[in-house]
Amino acid sequence: MTLKQYLAERIAMIDRALDAWVPAETVEPETIHRAMRYSLFVGGKRIRPILCMAAADVVRADTPGIAEAAVTLEMIHTYSLIHDDLPALDNDDLRRGQPTNHKVFGEAMAILAGDSLLTLAFQVLGSLRQVDATIRSALVVELAAASGTVRGMIGGQVLDIEGEGQTPTAELLEKIHRAKTGALLRASVRMGAIYAGASPADLASLSEYGEHAGLAFQIIDDILDIEQSSEALGKTAGKDLHQQKVTFPAVYGLAESRRMAEEERQKAHAALVRFGDRGTRLLEIADLIVDRKS
Repeated sequence: MTLKQYLAERIAMIDRALDAWVPAETVEPETIHRAMRYSLFVGGKRIRPILCMAAADVVRADTPGIAEAAVTLEMIHTYSLIHDDLPALDNDDLRRGQPTNHKVFGEAMAILAGDSLLTLAFQVLGSLRQVDATIRSALVVELAAASGTVRGMIGGQVLDIEGEGQTPTAELLEKIHRAKTGALLRASVRMGAIYAGASPADLASLSEYGEHAGLAFQIIDDILDIEQSSEALGKTAGKDLHQQKVTFPAVYGLAESRRMAEEERQKAHAALVRFGDRGTRLLEIADLIVDRKS
């Protein structure tokens, strides 16, 4: 199976699980469910749940129910995008090539749609049937920590907002992006490994892979914000520069940022050596992260 076929198959599984868990647009109150589903199904690469599923496959070939665990990452990610786009934060009108949630449903409903996806993610984890309570608990803790304030996504968002207009430094940049983007990507890999019952050694190696793949993802995101058009990105290009964000190109320049992304790719590859052929999909996904154009 080619990588393209693999990704298409996994995306179909993820979308089916999302469709099963998120209430239909006809379920009362209809507006909130339309808003939730609008942002979930408007597009997206599904990188986080795919990483979760691929990591589980590295540990154990057969992991029934992994798609249900994986979709919680997409719920958290989508909630963060809905809130990021709000006027009080990044104030953006475009996401995944479509009007942002608050432009379609209003600010109040967008806030509630994000809140609802956050809440639903933990309902799903608590309801997993294929794993025991110890693993369910570990998954809840992992996702909550990665989404939270201490070296987690929300903490990174706070630093990102407070960093606007400041002199960009390497120290501040690392703090922002290891938390804002890196934490959830790393958790994606770890959650797949935890679900599949990884040994401490396997979990450590996969965590290292997630750390480097996550940093590479953010470096490339920062580069693409400069180099690509809004049409290509599906979101407003040039926002980082306009809002004086602390980014990799702002600190290191484009050429050095590209070199750093390549270095993170190689480190991600190295973390998978112990797995041999079992790590092939994760290797390919690391390459996809670095080579992507949107």
